[in-house]
Amino acid sequence: MKRAVSISLGSSKRDKSVEIELLGEQVRIERIGTDGDMEKAAQLYRELDGKVDAFGVGGADLALHIDDRVYPLHSVKPMVRYIKKTPFVDGSGLKDTVEARLADFVDQEVGLGDRPRRVLLTGGTSRWGMAMSFMDADYDCIFGDLMFGLGLPVRIRTERAVKLVAAVIMPIVSRVPFEWLYPTGEKQEIRTPKWIRDYEWATVIAGDCNYITHSMPDKMDGKIIVTNTTTDSDVRLFKSLGVKTLVTSTTVYEGRSFGTNMMEAALVAVSGKGRTLTKAEILSFIDEIGLKPQVQTLN
Repeated sequence: MKRAVSISLGSSKRDKSVEIELLGEQVRIERIGTDGDMEKAAQLYRELDGKVDAFGVGGADLALHIDDRVYPLHSVKPMVRYIKKTPFVDGSGLKDTVEARLADFVDQEVGLGDRPRRVLLTGGTSRWGMAMSFMDADYDCIFGDLMFGLGLPVRIRTERAVKLVAAVIMPIVSRVPFEWLYPTGEKQEIRTPKWIRDYEWATVIAGDCNYITHSMPDKMDGKIIVTNTTTDSDVRLFKSLGVKTLVTSTTVYEGRSFGTNMMEAALVAVSGKGRTLTKAEILSFIDEIGLKPQVQTLN
């Protein structure tokens, strides 16, 4: 049996392991949270290096891929410094493929009815494929990179503006401690309603699950949430606040939708190539598997 392990800066309360079949191979996928401890994550990578078939880098991105530009996150690199043998991925390959089809999936499988085509996306720079899918589908977009990442009340609305923000701020923010930009560990368990007007404005709330729940208001009646890495407790919270539909970009296994890093690591593991996969290989595999988003009706 193949084994893929995602080591995450996120809360250990979200840990899960299951055995699944991909491409005719059995693979055990396992998520291990380190509660925001980057050095603990680094040591776990060192202990498991060469003993598993693929690693996922969870709770953080190694780089942001925006169109044809790559912006490394230098503050995250120390976490993977001990990996010498096992291939590792941060999920960017699936973000650029599966998530790039999400808006069309929402239109075809969920439908907005007479509701406005408006989406609040927690970050355009961190989920470029998802961002482009909604822009190409003619949604009115608010990209919350500066809102959710830096706490600044600045709403980004165009592709050009997302690229400009990335070019201006990434050389700076890529070097600050990652926990300044993203809720890690126990911070992921705290919800402090913020940006309420923007949540109310949007028909679809999309992007990173921790960002969505961290700032989510008390009333989400009729909203469509498009995300992944959801747990049973996330689903119960969404339902209690009135969310109508949950779309996860990855398949739900035993109540858990794993992150793109975990699922990309699983593909690397079963491919048997012993390396990361090209975008063309990922597209071929996901079409062969039939890997696609999943819809859950909550209310």
